[in-house]
Amino acid sequence: MTLELNCLPLPAKVFELIRDLIHAHTGIFYKNDQQELMTAKLLPMILESGFDSFMDYYYLLKYGEDPVTEWRRLGSALSVKETYFWREYDQLKACVELIVPQLQEDRPGQAIRIWHSACSSGEEPYTMAIALTETGCFLQGPIEIIGTDFDMLALDQARSGVYRHRSFRNIPAEIKQRYFSGNSDGSYRLADTIRPRVQFSYLNLKEGNAISQMGNFDIIFCRNVFIYFSQEAVRGVAQNFHLALNKPGFLFLGASESLLRVTTLFEFTDIGGVFVYKK
Repeated sequence: MTLELNCLPLPAKVFELIRDLIHAHTGIFYKNDQQELMTAKLLPMILESGFDSFMDYYYLLKYGEDPVTEWRRLGSALSVKETYFWREYDQLKACVELIVPQLQEDRPGQAIRIWHSACSSGEEPYTMAIALTETGCFLQGPIEIIGTDFDMLALDQARSGVYRHRSFRNIPAEIKQRYFSGNSDGSYRLADTIRPRVQFSYLNLKEGNAISQMGNFDIIFCRNVFIYFSQEAVRGVAQNFHLALNKPGFLFLGASESLLRVTTLFEFTDIGGVFVYKK
């Protein structure tokens, strides 16, 4: 652990260089009082790479021969893996009971496209798929559910559809029984009728071109992401979301997040007792 002894705490200039590079690439912004948090996330990556300084890792990220691969590895270290089934379910309830049926009525036969833009290990888009199944919306017309994240390891778990107890802290018992089967190791596997309803892929929300290549959506979920972004990064991603939404289109954020001081692109409205940003 020579690195810990010789290089910590980080000099302010080194912290700022790495912090600003991470911010430019991911939107995540570490404030001055979060240096310890950023250091804790980076240290294992530096040790695994065989470096003896944070500056060596900085040069790898900025000038390395394969920076894409390293940034994807780092994405798994930087991400916050706090998610579970039926999280903030009031939003999904408004979506599956009010918004999706109305869109299906207004545009019969056309696919409704739903994007969970920071899906982590997949519990939230799978919750959407289960809820839409429960309400019979899949029987009324085609629905596409896309889950993206910049954490490759979390996406691998999402594709597997295998979860442990922590993911079920809020799910109704009857839903768990209906859509999951227990494994011998104590984990649970999502039913094969649900897993194919969600498609997962890697995406960094700072890459506007990658967002535009996904096509347009009717509903976007981006919950509990902007709390880690700078206001500048939030504004840029919100603009890309606005471009990616059909009209009408609906954007759901986490309960503690707001765009009201960031952009006027959306109409802030109440649907089914929950607040949503509408294009």
